[in-house]
Amino acid sequence: MIGFAWTPALFALPLALLPLVIRWLRTSAVPRLDLRAVEGRAIGPLLVALAMLAPAALILGLAQPYLRGGSVAYRGIGTNLVLLIDRSSSMDDTFAGRSPQGGDESKASAARRILLDFIARRPDDRIGIAAFSTAPMLVLPMTESRTAIAAAVAALAEPGLSQTDVGRGLTLAMEMADEVSASDSRAVVLVSDGAAVIAPEVQTALRNLAARRQVNIYWLYLRTKGAKGIFEVPEPGQADTPHLRPERHLHIFLQSLGLPYHAFEADSPGAVEDAVAEIGRMESRPILTRRPVPRRDLAWACYLLAFLCCAALAAARWLEPTLRPQPAPRPCWVPG
Repeated sequence: MIGFAWTPALFALPLALLPLVIRWLRTSAVPRLDLRAVEGRAIGPLLVALAMLAPAALILGLAQPYLRGGSVAYRGIGTNLVLLIDRSSSMDDTFAGRSPQGGDESKASAARRILLDFIARRPDDRIGIAAFSTAPMLVLPMTESRTAIAAAVAALAEPGLSQTDVGRGLTLAMEMADEVSASDSRAVVLVSDGAAVIAPEVQTALRNLAARRQVNIYWLYLRTKGAKGIFEVPEPGQADTPHLRPERHLHIFLQSLGLPYHAFEADSPGAVEDAVAEIGRMESRPILTRRPVPRRDLAWACYLLAFLCCAALAAARWLEPTLRPQPAPRPCWVPG
């Protein structure tokens, strides 16, 4: 569909009718009936049409026409992905458990960098973003716009808060995934360096969401140096409660939901890259998605058409024969 960025210019379009009332070709006192016949049949109307088209194209160019953007549906390879990112204050530390110094990279900045690269390499994914610390927050609904997704991930660079309400964050992420068409695959990727005790009512809500529709769950656990791993089983006699080992018990709870679930431990940026790449391999399925079509400017085509018309008129003017009266022949004297 065509639109115009400056519609007032269109009011000048009637000026294109002036060649119908103003004579453009020069006149001559000497009749050339042979040329006039050709001009009347073809050349004359063609020149008038070009003289009308040139100003019309120029005026349309000044109105700045464009083809409206939008999106087109197509089948690609990817998934409907919800990124659930931990924004607690501990994510601003390095994998060594200290504040970044010099060239050190915090867990949050490493995760953002790697996720942005992951998103750029998967143009067919439909992605939504949520964050959590003291409370969950919807950052970006499910969308195909790479610009919006990259901006949403970059916006998570603000300092985080102290607490980690991972239970309600998971509830928000699974609700976002639940809104996607049932015919497509859905996945939630939890990016966190810790966990917390999930309240019983939140556990019930998560089990209800899990029973409603299948969602693949991935936990990318950014393990700080010295922290216990989620796969570590306590020694006999050691205390093993959700308050003492919240990460391990979150892992056990996610396993109990009956959904496809995979956990990854990463203790360095390189390990995070490997885990994200593995998630990408597992989440490469046919998906019906939409590809954005940008707005296309058409003013250049109007200016080009106006130039070609003017060039044709100039050539016709230059080639028009100059008709001048021929001088009378001088009398010739013949002897005799």
